[in-house]
Amino acid sequence: MPPAHGGRVPTGYAQELALSEATFRNARRSAISADGPPSKKRKREQRGDTSIVDGPGSYKGPWAKYEEERPDAESDEEGADVEVEYVYEEDDIEEQPAAPKTLAGTDYAETGDGSEKTTFLGSSERDYLGRTYMHVPQDLGIKLTGDIVDLKNYHPKKQIHTWRSFSKAITQMRFLPDSGHLLLSASADGTVKIFDVYHQRETLRSYLGHNKSVGDIDFNYDGTKFLSASYDHKMKLWDTETGTCVGRYSTGKTPHVIRFQPDPALSHEFLAGMSDKKIVQFDTRTPGASPVQEYDYHLGPVNTLTFCDENRRFISTSDDKSLRAWEYGIGVPIKYIAEPYMYPLVRSSPHPNGKSVAFQSADNQIVVYASTDRFRQNRKKGFRGHNNAGYAIDVAISPDGGLVASGDSGGYVCFWDWKTCKMYHKISASDSAVVSVQWHPRETSKVATGDLNGVIKYWD
Repeated sequence: MPPAHGGRVPTGYAQELALSEATFRNARRSAISADGPPSKKRKREQRGDTSIVDGPGSYKGPWAKYEEERPDAESDEEGADVEVEYVYEEDDIEEQPAAPKTLAGTDYAETGDGSEKTTFLGSSERDYLGRTYMHVPQDLGIKLTGDIVDLKNYHPKKQIHTWRSFSKAITQMRFLPDSGHLLLSASADGTVKIFDVYHQRETLRSYLGHNKSVGDIDFNYDGTKFLSASYDHKMKLWDTETGTCVGRYSTGKTPHVIRFQPDPALSHEFLAGMSDKKIVQFDTRTPGASPVQEYDYHLGPVNTLTFCDENRRFISTSDDKSLRAWEYGIGVPIKYIAEPYMYPLVRSSPHPNGKSVAFQSADNQIVVYASTDRFRQNRKKGFRGHNNAGYAIDVAISPDGGLVASGDSGGYVCFWDWKTCKMYHKISASDSAVVSVQWHPRETSKVATGDLNGVIKYWD
């Protein structure tokens, strides 16, 4: 700042001058810029030709970038700027280090050659009449064929058998459709095995062909074939009797849920809910072919697929905390439900009356939605008293529609009355979470449970 009063100073005479702070700063900036090099205004690239879409001279319009700053220009003897061009040799470019590999537990890349094989583990592959285990037994005093008439279900009270055939957690179980004399189970150790429910209750066959955890399995309408979906990105179609892999399908993403079309006329088609938010539809008559239909409206990985309305429609739920209803074969949803209070619906079970679907909600309750035209939630029905947060725990409705069963993260199996929503019974079934529960389709009180220890227990 100049001195406050006029008078002599060591370098001469200073006149008194009144300057505001802003005026002084502006004058100082002007003096500095006058001494230094002139400032250059950055130029934009050319807008380009509107007839060129891509490549040199393509149209950029108002989105044209600023020209990149060039190295300082060198002046020749006459003072003109000389542009210096730099040429980079291939050896001068430093090689970038490879990205670190992810942990094995979260690596979704395909591994191994995916070759399939099967092993028969039972005592005898055929009986004295040459029949395999697919033959429905007739010597049990229980009718395992024909129409189900006047079946009344009760909650089980005691454990009657244990299967210990897996080294890791049980992920899903399915009874053979209609008869229920065989039990198919998938595990996180990458194997699928089938068990005899009657007679010696032995392990009959193993199906080996996946390199990572098998997340879901599903029989076709008559049980002669089944599908397996794994974290190795593969979906495989197996012959239940021989163990032969007859079809391989993949989109390059992880299938979380897989369902055959229950209609016998369309039994060659199936749906798969994927980790990339899509639902894809395949035709098994062309093994290894691409999807024939996509349903791409979800905003998160798909968790459940449930057929309804005589298999003409299906309901899907996702980690995006929504529920969507679809016409089978049409890729646009006919109903979309996403309320602020909703949690992800991770497992489902249709009611035998065809009018409702029970969903395992991630907030420690089971909720019910109508599977008719409106697809509304039934606010009067809610099943509570168990813990399931953090796990994809099964929910299962008894064949007569009177009881609801569910696993529990504390190792329990819980049973509720469908009409009153009151908990009937609670069984301590394991010292780890019970993640899979299935009712026998013919018996009055038979239930199979699977836990994180890889143990399957059979209850009566």
